[in-house]
Amino acid sequence: MKIEVFGPGCPKCLKLEQSVRDTVSTVGVQAEVEKVKDVMKIAEAGIMMMPGLRINGKVKCTGRIPAPEEIKRWIEEER
Repeated sequence: MKIEVFGPGCPKCLKLEQSVRDTVSTVGVQAEVEKVKDVMKIAEAGIMMMPGLRINGKVKCTGRIPAPEEIKRWIEEER
């Protein structure tokens, strides 16, 4: 499973990245969590508001920090 967190490194982006990593560890799934900071890659992914979250190539959230329960549900959907 590939999980990408999009954002330049602002506090919200960092919080989302930590929340994703915590949730992956809690769920116990094998996942590669990547932080994408490059503006061109963010635009190519279709992320217009930061932070953004994509799991297995599917954009799940933009412009907000989802609750851990949402992240967990998205991870389980993509298993």
